[in-house]
Amino acid sequence: MNYYDEIKEKLINNEIVKKVKDYSKNRSDLNTYFEVGRLLSLAGKSYGDGIVKRYSIKLTNELGKKYDVSTLKRMRQFFLVIEKGATLWHQLSWSHYRELLPIKDINEINYYIQRCINLNLSQRQLVKIIKSKEYERLDDKTKNKLINKEDISISDFIKNPVIIKNKYNTDKISEKMLKELILDDIDIFLKELGDGFALFKKEIYINIT
Repeated sequence: MNYYDEIKEKLINNEIVKKVKDYSKNRSDLNTYFEVGRLLSLAGKSYGDGIVKRYSIKLTNELGKKYDVSTLKRMRQFFLVIEKGATLWHQLSWSHYRELLPIKDINEINYYIQRCINLNLSQRQLVKIIKSKEYERLDDKTKNKLINKEDISISDFIKNPVIIKNKYNTDKISEKMLKELILDDIDIFLKELGDGFALFKKEIYINIT
């Protein structure tokens, strides 16, 4: 089987779709990169891991610099991650999935995918919650509920530990100082507690006559 010609054809077709049908380019990207990743995985089994570099040199010469070795390896990894059980949501962009690829735990990947869908998170917002180790700070009971798709309550999503930024130059915090730290960044503190908590900053009284 000529894996290279099939990979090249899929990438060219995807470029055409992106130019002609802008509304469907994200779906086309994900479908194309999944299929290219699948073909690269098959080619690697037949010709060895060095085939990615060989294909990259040919694609770069024929289609441009965007298909370098690291990009092709990401596509292959994307296919492998989906094959292992990660959810393929076309609402997410390739940029979202690139941030998720370094994560080893499929359950953690699926958690962040679902968070992106539920909260309509941008790629930057996704990066932020990954860096905050949001999934890692959930307790094991909550993680098991998510894996087994059991009913989840609001309290299940309270992080442990809850992160509060410390503006004081000391490791010892009094109750009064803690209160000030929470109130100074009350929005961030509520986000740390999880979904389902709300803050009403102002009360407006309306007289109905």
